[in-house]
Amino acid sequence: MSKKKVWFITGASKGMGLEVAKAVLANGDMVIATSRSLDEQIKSLGTETDQLLPLTVDVTNEQEVQDAVGKGIEKFGQIDVVLNNAGYYLVGSLEEISDLELRKTMDVNVFGMVNVIRNVMPYLRRQRSGHVINISSNMGYIGYANTGSYNASKFAVIGLSEALAQEVKPFGIHVTVIAPGMFRNNFMSDSTLAVAARLIPDYHVAEHINMLKSFDGHQPGDPTKLAKVLIDITELPTPPLHLPLGTDSYQSIVMQRVNETTELETWKHLSFSTDF
Repeated sequence: MSKKKVWFITGASKGMGLEVAKAVLANGDMVIATSRSLDEQIKSLGTETDQLLPLTVDVTNEQEVQDAVGKGIEKFGQIDVVLNNAGYYLVGSLEEISDLELRKTMDVNVFGMVNVIRNVMPYLRRQRSGHVINISSNMGYIGYANTGSYNASKFAVIGLSEALAQEVKPFGIHVTVIAPGMFRNNFMSDSTLAVAARLIPDYHVAEHINMLKSFDGHQPGDPTKLAKVLIDITELPTPPLHLPLGTDSYQSIVMQRVNETTELETWKHLSFSTDF
């Protein structure tokens, strides 16, 4: 049997983060569970136990992240798996979203993730082991109208994950970037969809929002199966770097790659024309 692992999970009070935290605890492992709402987290997971350390953490606040990592190490002595799950989804065209709204998306989805990585890495390097799992999306491979800020942040997550994987490989640390499709949680509900404050009728964003809400409760992905996959890949000697989850995610990414290859070949003569 493999040794018990300590997981550091962001966004653990709801959605995929909560499902993974529950599965990890049921597996007998330990969880440092973080979210902005401690009350909501305790309601979902319970109070502190020998297995669980619930903490209030805003990932955009580096001091809070640093303190949480320190408390986790103090309680459990190590961190083996880092699940960067906390996320922010904003709907709005690029003309509609304000600078502040765009920056909030990037602060949570990119800079918050880097805050966690930066503060856990000294411990993982010292251990010469660990696994960082970053949650991106199929929307990190494909741009969609009216979600440009989210696309930009999730594209960034894939790029930084690829770079991180190369940087930490010499230390025996693995990196996996997950690209979920639509999973049946609260991600498409009123409680999680943020909308640009200034909407312009020409972009028909209201129709886009209604389309997204129509998926709520009908998403094809099973969050409990996703949680099992994440636990399973932490046991692999060579886990994948890129892992789409869900048939919808896999198929849309493959189709995007086919279309990209076709476009590259179509315009190859221009690409090659710039060499000396």
